[in-house]
Amino acid sequence: MKTRYKVLIFLFIISTVSYLDRVCISVAGPRMQAELNLSPDQWGWVVGAFVLTYALLAVPSARLGERFGGRRVLALIVIWWSMFTFFTGLASGFTALLLIRLLFGAGESGAYPISMGALSRWFPKEQRARAVGIVWMAARVGGALSPVLVVPIQVRYGWRMSFYAFALVGIAWSAAWYWWYRDKPSDKKGISQAELDELQEEARQAQAPAISWTRVLTNRNVLYLMLMYFAYCFGGYFYQSWLHTYLVKGRGFTEAQMALWSTLPFILGAIGNLAGGAASDWLGKRYGLKFARRVVGMAGLGLAGIFELATVMTGNNTLAAVFLGLGFGFMDCMMPASWAVCLDIGRKYAGSVSGAMNMAGQAGSFLSSIVFGYMVVAFRSYDLPLIPMAIALFLSSVLWLKIDPTKPLVSEAEG
Repeated sequence: MKTRYKVLIFLFIISTVSYLDRVCISVAGPRMQAELNLSPDQWGWVVGAFVLTYALLAVPSARLGERFGGRRVLALIVIWWSMFTFFTGLASGFTALLLIRLLFGAGESGAYPISMGALSRWFPKEQRARAVGIVWMAARVGGALSPVLVVPIQVRYGWRMSFYAFALVGIAWSAAWYWWYRDKPSDKKGISQAELDELQEEARQAQAPAISWTRVLTNRNVLYLMLMYFAYCFGGYFYQSWLHTYLVKGRGFTEAQMALWSTLPFILGAIGNLAGGAASDWLGKRYGLKFARRVVGMAGLGLAGIFELATVMTGNNTLAAVFLGLGFGFMDCMMPASWAVCLDIGRKYAGSVSGAMNMAGQAGSFLSSIVFGYMVVAFRSYDLPLIPMAIALFLSSVLWLKIDPTKPLVSEAEG
């Protein structure tokens, strides 16, 4: 097995763990709200706290990864967020829980930008969309596993124990990653010369000097990418923050039914990531990167918006769960294309570009989680708040027309 595929296995595992830790609180949400006496608007702040610091620190975390290397920085931030996963299980009220989730989000902010930086060093450009798709597929595996693992733990030991258990997994991964991984392929023992030859361009980019963050954030192409991801996350964060509460309180599912149906979106999301990554790479070879990235992104988001609206319109609870699953599956077809664009545009600065995109996206996630809670209170409905979420997905789909993966942040002459 080539060494880069082993790197991908490590990133697959931590992507799974990352989403286990994130989605755990959504699955535990109904029990936590009952025990801690939290109102819907308070719960909106709890799930939004994570993405507030996640958004604010996405760029700084990415920059740290570029400066000090993913080996050290990723190991440290996984330990950080694992500690606050553990502390979530110790929360005794709204204020403590809010603070813990803020600090948890600060840790997770660098996970995907730094992972993308690792992929940009270890994978040739013609294989990147599929590699990105596999990493994001792992995230959906984590989301799908979360209710399957969390609900039995909650039933037997209480909701707090699920956070304690998941924290230990992240700490173990950090130790293994730091021991095995190397930031430069040439520093890794056992890698073949043939594989090093395949990665010559990536090795050259890994040695690039730092770039001004203002140059990243003022680049027109990057700005459109950020706007697209903001709108996408506003429409899509519901699945991580409110889905499980929606199924129980909005659709009247039992806890067992919720555990079953809430896995469907993440299973379809995993398939969507694989399909979207493969389609983007295949279309790129035949029709060029601009067409490939745009068509996959636009189609996935447009269909996702349609299925979110269909969820609102149906009175059948089973159909609603199916529509939500299909919406997430199509939405996730876009994910490999969006993160691959960060590598296309950023090249040697892929971490900075993906950090900027992720910062904008999580700002949308924060706004979405807060607004959804207040809309539930104002409308006395869990369905109507899905309408603005669907509109945001349509807007995100249209914004793909302004994104050009063939225009890099830094020209070949500069790099």
